[in-house]
Amino acid sequence: MSICFDFLLDYRVADTFAEVFWDLPLDADPDCEYLVVNANTNKTIKTNKTHVSLTGLTPDTSYEISVYIVYSPKKDGPDKKDPVLLGGLNIHTQKTRDKIDITKAPYYAIGDGKTLNTEAIQAALDACDEKTALYIPSGTFLTGALNVHSNTEIYLDEGALLQGTDEPFDYLPKIKSRFEGYEMECYRSLLNMGELDHNASYNCENVLIHGKGSIMGGGATLAKAIARIEGERLKDYIASLGDKIKDYEKPETIASRFRGRLINMSNCQNIWIHGLTLGYGPSWNLHFIYSDRVVTDHCILKSEGVWNGDGWDPDSSTNSTLYACEFYTEDDSVAIKSGKNPEGNVINRPTKHIRVFDSICHFGHGLCIGSEMSGGVEDVRLWDCNMGPTWSGIEIKATKKRGGYVKNVIVRDITASHIQMHSVGYNDDGEGSKVPPILGFCRFERLHILGRYLDNNAGKNEWHDCPSILLCGFDEPGYEIKNISFKDIKMENPAEGTDSIHMEYCENISFENVKCIPRSK
Repeated sequence: MSICFDFLLDYRVADTFAEVFWDLPLDADPDCEYLVVNANTNKTIKTNKTHVSLTGLTPDTSYEISVYIVYSPKKDGPDKKDPVLLGGLNIHTQKTRDKIDITKAPYYAIGDGKTLNTEAIQAALDACDEKTALYIPSGTFLTGALNVHSNTEIYLDEGALLQGTDEPFDYLPKIKSRFEGYEMECYRSLLNMGELDHNASYNCENVLIHGKGSIMGGGATLAKAIARIEGERLKDYIASLGDKIKDYEKPETIASRFRGRLINMSNCQNIWIHGLTLGYGPSWNLHFIYSDRVVTDHCILKSEGVWNGDGWDPDSSTNSTLYACEFYTEDDSVAIKSGKNPEGNVINRPTKHIRVFDSICHFGHGLCIGSEMSGGVEDVRLWDCNMGPTWSGIEIKATKKRGGYVKNVIVRDITASHIQMHSVGYNDDGEGSKVPPILGFCRFERLHILGRYLDNNAGKNEWHDCPSILLCGFDEPGYEIKNISFKDIKMENPAEGTDSIHMEYCENISFENVKCIPRSK
């Protein structure tokens, strides 16, 4: 793997297929094309995306792959340009593993949607090693929490559904996790990888979960059941907070923090999730903490009706990528985090080198950085996405007492409801940092901004007018939003009485070739 601040060229490989993906070059425009050359087969794939699927490969075989860019012709330049090499990779496919079929002896899992298969599936997972793969055939396999260890491959066939129960006791005992910025004991997730320790290195590695099937959690029913149990357990504490409960957004927030996720990855490295439909965890769906090299591609993520139903949440994690995915999420499609004051400032593990591209948000809150960002967030790149029908569009958010920073964010070739960098007033419990957060050094290019957002809460699907660009820094000298550039921006005409651009407490904000265009229907 090759990672740097300037360019990413990476891959993931199974036995007969591989995924190759790369950064959008800084000088690329939307009309560029890419050539991916397989020297072994002498085949070339042409694409206008920054990723490609290589299929029909031979197991346990080396391949030499080269990626070229073909720049689009300029008005004052030649009609054609020679391809320019972006980089090369030497990949080696895996050996084909033997199947461990969960429905066969000695496991006998039953895919009738009624039989609880937790013990059978866990026994099959425990038996997996580097030479075997867990195979889930067509059927609905009901289960509680499962543990996944290093070097595991899980394949879900077409029609296969791994279905989490909606019974809280199926997710006990609790495990150490992190939720909304705090390390705490949470209910287990449907799939659990690694053990949380912010002072340690990775303790779960090299996991592949893929196929044509689905993994679904207990959803809102499980979420509400856990909140009821924990609310009753903590009722005296919640009552003692008095007016301080406003810092938590609402009373249910505290009890709901104990919910598990759909897939929880703690202290993990090299996790690949590919080709699946995933959703309806009791809170966030894919959450990885203190982890590295998590790749998710060609997946559909769903969480309609689940409060806090985020899709993909890197949390104090590094070198991770999501692409070619679709989101139907009740909350943030992507939420990039790094802890909350004061704990996040002390642990001080930033989230760095995150890539999100070629994805669609059908509704939900779009892509957000924060509000838990006290450990810092840097080197985030987002491109080639449609985030038009969303609540938040592209949002960088914090509270004034978070501390930490967000910097070096590049956003290009996006449709979004609006762009926001600002302070929020919710999720504000905990002792504050001595200084506000630092937000800045961001670049936005070739965006189409609607100037209105979609409220799909409770199925309302109502559009509301708003500024296309909202930048509100902190009213303390030195903590303004700084060094932000907007170039080649198309903003739809604002509604009457609404500003296209609204700024407060900002410094060194540049605009180049920013135009208002007629509103789309």
